[in-house]
Amino acid sequence: MGAMFKGAIVAIATPFKKGKVDEEALRGLIEFQIKNGTDGIVPCGTTGESPVLSHKEHDRVIEITVNAVKKRVPVIAGTGSNSTDECIRLTRHAYEVGADGALIVAPYYNRPTQEGLYQHYKLVAETVPIPIIVYNIPSRTGVNITPDTMAKLSKIKNIVGVKEAAGSLQQMQEMITACGPNFSVLSGDDFFTFPLMCIGGHGIISVASNVAPAAVAELVDTIAAGKFKKAKELHYKLTPLVNSLFVETNPAPVKAALSMMGMIQYEIRLPLVKLSDANYEKLKQAMKAFGLIK
Repeated sequence: MGAMFKGAIVAIATPFKKGKVDEEALRGLIEFQIKNGTDGIVPCGTTGESPVLSHKEHDRVIEITVNAVKKRVPVIAGTGSNSTDECIRLTRHAYEVGADGALIVAPYYNRPTQEGLYQHYKLVAETVPIPIIVYNIPSRTGVNITPDTMAKLSKIKNIVGVKEAAGSLQQMQEMITACGPNFSVLSGDDFFTFPLMCIGGHGIISVASNVAPAAVAELVDTIAAGKFKKAKELHYKLTPLVNSLFVETNPAPVKAALSMMGMIQYEIRLPLVKLSDANYEKLKQAMKAFGLIK
């Protein structure tokens, strides 16, 4: 059957206007993504500023995304929480409004053991019959989901993949080996798209796709076609842009970049703030060099 979710998937930003979710701009971003070959859309991820959305806004952003995408590509809704009950509520809502999958980050701050992590995902998966991608990002959660735990989770019918962002190619390879070829191993970090796919990974849940969807899709398609020399060139070409999108905490740079492109208002919620002037200039130069702005 092959992996359920693969390719160039965007972790889409949530545009704000005067403090509220800018629904019109969000629909515009979604059309831009689909037109440029994106293979899937993740609303309410880290890049979507999920920690600062109210529950009502969180639900609404997922509803708008499902409604705007109209089944053209999969919608994988970010529904994680460090409370298992809250995670179940968010995941159930995503399932009920027609999302194709749920991206569930490891519970952050309370730092569960491997057994706690296993039980958390198991209960969510048993309670809501939606395909689930586990999101492992120790730098933000304080906890690493080990390849052994991932192998156990992969045996649960509707846990279909992992967004792996621990920054270790070795751990990525161990997950690919442990979970088998039908389990989607996706990078959670744009820099790793090329090396991960070279060792058998299935794609990327990307920040850079917000501003350069065609380039990220081309990279993924080129690797999938086995054209590694060309893919390496594309990887090197993308790297300075990727680096510039992380000059400060994501998604501050990506929102600055999208506003430079005239697609959204440059508005971000505390505790994140706008870029320093120096970093804004750095980002602007990288955007120009890549040909995204004049």
